[in-house]
Amino acid sequence: MLSILDEAPDFKASGLRGRDEPVEVRLSDLRGGWVVLFFYPRDFTPVCPTEVRELGKRRAELGAEVLGLSVDDVETHRRWIAEVLGEASFPLLADPDGAIARAYGVRLAGAGVAARATFAVDPAGVIQYAAVHNLNVGRSSSELVRVLEALRTGEPVPAGWQPGQPTLGR
Repeated sequence: MLSILDEAPDFKASGLRGRDEPVEVRLSDLRGGWVVLFFYPRDFTPVCPTEVRELGKRRAELGAEVLGLSVDDVETHRRWIAEVLGEASFPLLADPDGAIARAYGVRLAGAGVAARATFAVDPAGVIQYAAVHNLNVGRSSSELVRVLEALRTGEPVPAGWQPGQPTLGR
């Protein structure tokens, strides 16, 4: 798995956002702003829609472009949005051959899916946060918001730090 301070591998992927809006995303086109890469195992699973909905609600707080990636194809994303999600407030990208998940070191070969992994990529294209969760455990959007806010301060922050509190550099 890639780690913090590694350069985020560039990729180009097709997907959907909203109710059925096709998108094509190249990571390098998003340089200059923060990006959250949100790998998830598969559409139509119990945990994944809870994460997609929660991240969608918290997207503005993240202050980053959010990209969801799974090994599902665009047509499966389309059905999942129509039948389960209703809409996707950020792009859900297709990685059916697992190439992007492999590039980030999060493809679980035995399971044939991407791990439940999160990467925060800074405006220069460098990974500043990386986390992987068990496939049965959803991520905390609150922790992701906290970490991104901490990173943006450019200062060291103590354990339990919350946005608005003093950093250790002040």
